[in-house]
Amino acid sequence: MASTFTTNIRLNKQGDGDNPNSWGDVLNNGVISLTDQAIAGITTIDVGATTSVTLTSNNGAGDQARSAILHIKGTVGGTHNTISLVIPGNTKHYLINNQVSANTTASDIIKVKTAAGDGFNVPFGAIGWVYCDSASVKATNTKGFNLGTAASADIGVCATNVPDTSLADIRYLRTAVTVNTTLLGTKTIRDGQFIISTSARAVNPITTLTDAASIAVDFLTGNNFLVTVGGNRALAAPSNATAGQTGLIYIIQDGTGNRTLSYNTVYKFVSGSVPVLTTTAGAVDMLVYSARSATTVDAVMLPDFKR
Repeated sequence: MASTFTTNIRLNKQGDGDNPNSWGDVLNNGVISLTDQAIAGITTIDVGATTSVTLTSNNGAGDQARSAILHIKGTVGGTHNTISLVIPGNTKHYLINNQVSANTTASDIIKVKTAAGDGFNVPFGAIGWVYCDSASVKATNTKGFNLGTAASADIGVCATNVPDTSLADIRYLRTAVTVNTTLLGTKTIRDGQFIISTSARAVNPITTLTDAASIAVDFLTGNNFLVTVGGNRALAAPSNATAGQTGLIYIIQDGTGNRTLSYNTVYKFVSGSVPVLTTTAGAVDMLVYSARSATTVDAVMLPDFKR
């Protein structure tokens, strides 16, 4: 009885009495080694200037189409802006590593397909799974590899899968946060506020302001500020003030001293008494503030920090 071959990955099925004295060699090379290739093998496919590249497909012997992983390289574009990678029309899945480059437009594509069926356009630089149902090739996600696109939003279990969000949503973190982002303690969202109860220290960095005739302060960039004044200055109305924000502003005299500071009317002082800077060279005064509203900032000056 002659040998036959499995349908999908073309392994040798030896017939009764077939291959006398070489049965073990056929089993090793025509079944076991090929199974290893189908499960974990990787094959590099170099696409060229043709419109399609058909993977080799051999019964009982090594080929390209049996490999589990296909690494695609080369260039698409110029004469052809679509190159089809044609696989056998058998049930099988592949891990595709598309490292092909496009040399013309964004429309250049690699399409994995069967000879007669539909195909899937593999994104450039993508690594992900596709499968063949014996008729056509599909991705593990109908809109793309892995978690899909914003249009498909096909992850999750809620009604719309990926919910619509806004920039005010608590899940968005400021892009300036790069290190030390661990929050220790109890985190609670209540009445639209993010509340942290913790025994760990809380550190708010000091933002250095630019010395100028009118000193600008952006309350969005922090709570604590520092400026060294090199002349008679005015403290401008802060931008992005929010009711409830508190902090301090260090005002330091330069090496000459005798610098004065006036204040925008947004700043309110105890009994309406506008504070005067310590004029000694290098003197350090601290303006402690609390924003009553976006346009009213209550403040008190603590003068002349030294020993």
